[in-house]
Amino acid sequence: MENYSVVIILMALMIGLSAIADHIRLPYPVLLIVAGITIGFIPAMPVIDLNPEIVFLIFLPPLLYDAAFHISFPTFKENIQTISTLAIGLVFITASGIALVAHYLIPGMTWPLSFVLGAILSATDAVAAMSITKGLGISHKTNTILEGESLINDASALVVYRFSIAAVTGTAFVVWKASLEFLLLMGGGLVVGIIIGKVMGLVLQHLKDNSTVTVSLLLLMPFVTYLIAEHFHVSGVIAVVTLGLLISRLSSKVFPQSLKQQSRSIWEIITFLLNGLIFILIGLQFPYVIKNMEKDQVLVYVYYSFIITVVAFLLRLARVFGQKINLQKAFQQKKRRITEHALLDFKSSLIISWSGMRGIVSLAIAISLPVTLSDGTVFPQRNAILFISVVVVLITLIGQGITLPWLVRKLKPDQALTSDINDMH
Repeated sequence: MENYSVVIILMALMIGLSAIADHIRLPYPVLLIVAGITIGFIPAMPVIDLNPEIVFLIFLPPLLYDAAFHISFPTFKENIQTISTLAIGLVFITASGIALVAHYLIPGMTWPLSFVLGAILSATDAVAAMSITKGLGISHKTNTILEGESLINDASALVVYRFSIAAVTGTAFVVWKASLEFLLLMGGGLVVGIIIGKVMGLVLQHLKDNSTVTVSLLLLMPFVTYLIAEHFHVSGVIAVVTLGLLISRLSSKVFPQSLKQQSRSIWEIITFLLNGLIFILIGLQFPYVIKNMEKDQVLVYVYYSFIITVVAFLLRLARVFGQKINLQKAFQQKKRRITEHALLDFKSSLIISWSGMRGIVSLAIAISLPVTLSDGTVFPQRNAILFISVVVVLITLIGQGITLPWLVRKLKPDQALTSDINDMH
């Protein structure tokens, strides 16, 4: 009952702070995170454990489904190469880059442990970027790329994490087996999402005149889809995203306008509450993890976290601008089906690079680290990995959260001329 009361108070505080953030022109995720950190240091504050299972079941499915439902499918399809480059290729590159730095920088970080840390921090959280840049005039294409990346990269990061944990426990790592398992996880999630989406489509076409039942079913299905996919040991993330894309296409054809508006209003409230609560809970984790660190080690590990943050940003910057160059070359040589609208200009590339914040998924994965190994021994470097993960999440959300709106206003991407495209004609 005590934790229940605290959650209600936190939600009330979140609503109030979100309103204040609008007036002081500060991104509300930043204000909520700072509030969470402050509240966490209150001595009488009860410890609120962030259960990773709750994050993956309660927070992740509805947020992923809502993002997939409202994403522009034609724009998503047109930019699928860039999205897949960021959501799959960049995840593996980032995990490897962070692992390399952690192994040589942090004492006691073996290669398996370094890859665990890399996997935790490999996926970005576009929910935060979208919350911060809302209303700043970012192009529809840039928004779609960021949202599309976040829809897929969580699944990639979870796969890397799974293999890294297996390596820590002594399981042999075989590349072809890992690659096959990755394809099965992603493909299986896709199949589950398609099957449930098709069944849902048939059901909803008969129920569309009953708005209450239809909206209730739409609210329930992301959770059901995620559970079914995880039960069959395939990607629940991909299954929910696939469901959202399919139902979105169906709704545009058969749902009456009144039902669309009612559904949209309900989902806006749900995502607002979930996002706000997530940011406060992220802030709350810092006071808890700092208590488990030796006092003389805190600043040293904050330094490690900063270095890792910089490395992750530089890798993202290089990958995004590398993709920009590759798209231009492919378009000029007409080797692949690259349309002019899929090309990236300098301003969009910089905004996409700057939007690589870490968030709730990284935090949930870190907290889900096992306390002990299968033989009963303590999981090595668990406190250090958890501390670094939380600090990197905070640095990216607060640092990039404050500077991203400034960058967007400075670049004025909505007024940009597509000079990079014109140069090729």
